Amino acid sequence: MGAIPSVSTIDSRKTGNDGGGKGVLLFSLLREVLTTSEAYWEIPEPLSTHEVRMDDGAVVILRRHGNPDGPRLVLSHGNGLAIDLYYPFWSLLTAEFDLIVHDLRNHGWNPVSAQENHSVPSFVSDHDRILEEIDLQCGKKPKTGVYHSVSAITSLLSPTRCRGYEGLVLFDPPLCKPGSTYWEFDEASTRVARMVRNRVTHFQTREEFIDILSLLSPFYRSVPGVFDLVSRTTLRPSEDAQGYELRCPAVYEAQIVDYCSVFGVSVNFPALQCPVKVIGADPTLPYAYLPTFDLKYLLGLDYDFLPESTHFLQLEKPEECVAAMREFLEQVVSV
Repeated sequence: MGAIPSVSTIDSRKTGNDGGGKGVLLFSLLREVLTTSEAYWEIPEPLSTHEVRMDDGAVVILRRHGNPDGPRLVLSHGNGLAIDLYYPFWSLLTAEFDLIVHDLRNHGWNPVSAQENHSVPSFVSDHDRILEEIDLQCGKKPKTGVYHSVSAITSLLSPTRCRGYEGLVLFDPPLCKPGSTYWEFDEASTRVARMVRNRVTHFQTREEFIDILSLLSPFYRSVPGVFDLVSRTTLRPSEDAQGYELRCPAVYEAQIVDYCSVFGVSVNFPALQCPVKVIGADPTLPYAYLPTFDLKYLLGLDYDFLPESTHFLQLEKPEECVAAMREFLEQVVSV
């Protein structure tokens, strides 16, 4: 069903009690448990890369992986993250599918551009341009979008009404309905945006970042090796050569969260021009980023949720996510 990812074992990082008392001992024990025998995810070099320059000067770098003769999937990621972080998920697709992966503007491989243009409407404009460039650079053939979180909502808001796709597979898009759930979502968005703006943005080492992630992370349910993968895919060397900084600046990430609730109620599903499958997080669990709701209230929406999973379900249950996606793909594309 998919390629076996290149995984090796890394040594556990040794920690000890420096005499700081029970808090330091607990920190050391937690760190040891969370890092021992983790996997190392080796992201392969792309088959090809293509630079897409937007009208405002922002750059998005497309990468091609997988089987160029297979059905085409286009993949992108959630706010503040990077598509390479999702390699535990999309590594399972490389043997069979022609994969075009890309980061949102100001994320991942892409250079940071002007903050005033960092918005969901810009993401939507970029999305439409990227689909055109994929056809030009990689050859025109049917494609299915596979998107998580904010990239999912971006595809749904396109003025093309998704005519460029055979189908869409959307993992836990930030959707809500008017009424009480909207206000709950809006209040949560305000809290998350405030937390993001206050987060640490510079780190002396990747290990320092991993230590913080290990103790405060929403990725605690993820497969082994994800903490290390987050550090390699969402940090870059600081411009002053002193340590590392976030590839997507925290103020940029927060700027998207500020308006999440507005766009979460703005999708007109009956107007979409392709089949859509939504695979959500478990709405009965405490949410890891923004509230997840049971979306069965959206009439005509093909919706399921993955039990015992959070917003980061592709990093927690990659095989189950692929299986749920394939069930839908077999109905809309030739696999």
